Amino acid sequence: MNTEKDGPQEELRVIVADPLLPEGFDILREASGITVEDHTQDGPDELVRALVGAAGLIVRSRTKVDADLIRAGSSLQVIGRAGVGVDNIDIDEATRHGIVVLNAPAANTYSTVELAFALLLGSVRRIPEADASIRAGEWKRKELRGTQLAGKTMGIVGVGRVGGEMVRRAQSFGMRVLAHDPYVTEERRNELALDMKPLEELLRAAQIVTIHVPLADENRGLIGRSEIALMPAGSILINAARGGLVDEEALAEALVSGHLSAAGIDVFETEPLPDGSPLRKAPNLVMTPHIGAATVEAQREVSRQIAVSIRDALLLNDYQTALNRDP
Repeated sequence: MNTEKDGPQEELRVIVADPLLPEGFDILREASGITVEDHTQDGPDELVRALVGAAGLIVRSRTKVDADLIRAGSSLQVIGRAGVGVDNIDIDEATRHGIVVLNAPAANTYSTVELAFALLLGSVRRIPEADASIRAGEWKRKELRGTQLAGKTMGIVGVGRVGGEMVRRAQSFGMRVLAHDPYVTEERRNELALDMKPLEELLRAAQIVTIHVPLADENRGLIGRSEIALMPAGSILINAARGGLVDEEALAEALVSGHLSAAGIDVFETEPLPDGSPLRKAPNLVMTPHIGAATVEAQREVSRQIAVSIRDALLLNDYQTALNRDP
């Protein structure tokens, strides 16, 4: 990909549109040849004006980097996503304009996998319900019987960084692990001793299914009514990856009917979750407001990683974390 831009390159301005911790700002401010500007309080029109002549843009999930915004940044060389998912960035449009898109793929790994496992534990041991009952003055020991994980089969859809860590944690709990990932390498299979299965076979065999794949057009609605119907009665579904991967109406129906005994969800197709969402009234559902990466450690590392990637891309032509750079 050609990342050259017309015009003078003496001053490389980087616009920070969404919150970044001081560690990230410090890395950019200390880089000779880069000027970093904090525009996290700007509205859309102010951001468009700030992008004129800028070489870099850093966003999180709040700012939608669509075709109009990309065209406004006619001098942009790089766009950095402080995080993993880039579904708020029009990568195809960026590519057409010769702009490299970067992310921080490893920074959130441990925080996300720990939340996914917390959702699972909260679901199988009915922890939110137990807490609420005590606060209400009740003592429901017999009624709050849960399920142990040891001896159960977990199906892990996607065995990248987060999925791979889920494999290790599930094994440490004495669980059998099945995996599905059409892009997994033989090296990765051997490293994790994976028992790979087609998706339908995994869904039929696993009592717990957890999803760890990015959202793309081809996998939107990956787990819908027909997929949930394949899962054994009383099974559990966990999604701490991306909203849109699971059909929320079908999930709510399966919880109401009892086909799924529980679910844990951190991400939603529309965020914040709309008032009328069927998930709000679904039983045996543990929900969190997209906080998989919301730890002090993860936010610090996200800010640091994306700042280093932007700096190295602009000053050293180093695009190791690029998502759209030509080989």
